[in-house]
Amino acid sequence: MKKMMKILATAASLGAMMSATPAFAEQGDWLLRVRAINVAPSETSSSILPAFPGERVSVDNSIMPEVDITYMATDNIGFELIAATTQHTVSGRSGTTGAIGELADTWVLPPTLTAQYHFVPDGKIRPYVGAGINYTLFYEEDASNGLVDAVGATNVDLDDSFGFALQAGVDIELNERFFLNFDIKYLDIDTTATLNTTAAGTQRVNVSLDPVVVGVGLGIKL
Repeated sequence: MKKMMKILATAASLGAMMSATPAFAEQGDWLLRVRAINVAPSETSSSILPAFPGERVSVDNSIMPEVDITYMATDNIGFELIAATTQHTVSGRSGTTGAIGELADTWVLPPTLTAQYHFVPDGKIRPYVGAGINYTLFYEEDASNGLVDAVGATNVDLDDSFGFALQAGVDIELNERFFLNFDIKYLDIDTTATLNTTAAGTQRVNVSLDPVVVGVGLGIKL
């Protein structure tokens, strides 16, 4: 979280130093970006209860494509809607569940809406910062073969999440319509995973995923 605040401050300082050139993005424009993103959870978890006190879980990174679209409400203020879905594996970290290793996998869909401030919409290098909300859906949750071998048939369910989002990035003009984009986001995502097992009954673990999402891609002014 502290790193994200430093990035926002750096982007703000960069924007203040930029010199103006003929306008690129202005009120009424639509900007479409396609990025490759790395979603890196900075997760913390509770114990797996009631059967495995002290045993926690980890969640792996995922690299996937992302599409977003921004509407410029004014020359400086834009609203961006982000759409991407990633697959993640949940694993035990110690004890019995650590010995099993992979416990489950799930797909994550976190549509995110941010309000952005673009410091120099008429510059060739255009930094921005943003803040908004995300609603995260978990779907196609599956128990791993190792977990099923250990405790029998298992149903896995992860609660959907609602949280905030922070963002910083920069667009770098290539020509009158195309630009490079570098972007970083912090998403507030919390969920409770429920495992209904044959041999161990119902187990629950609370997980704060809170991923940092780093993206690089290409944009176009529509």
